[in-house]
Amino acid sequence: MERILILFSQAESFFQWDPEYSHHCVRQARLIAMKERIRIPPELRRRYCRKCNSYLVPGRTGTVRIYRGRVIITCLSCGWHRRFPISRSKNINGKEKASESRIS
Repeated sequence: MERILILFSQAESFFQWDPEYSHHCVRQARLIAMKERIRIPPELRRRYCRKCNSYLVPGRTGTVRIYRGRVIITCLSCGWHRRFPISRSKNINGKEKASESRIS
């Protein structure tokens, strides 16, 4: 797990100078995770394209949109879409908290 975290931090820091090296770091991190049969943390899973292994940087290699209660991340290299639901914030009692107050 430690090596995967190091590879993702290297991918982030080297992206400005060499984007291809960042893609290589992501590829290596995924291979390590598959070989050792461990999961990549969810916050890191959103940072790469699962189809072409590109490191996603919003505006450079990927776009981020919000549409109908979902975050849609599109890879600009291969055009693959990834969708994540937007969850509502919950109250202390476990009930959903209204995000907007409606005035009628």
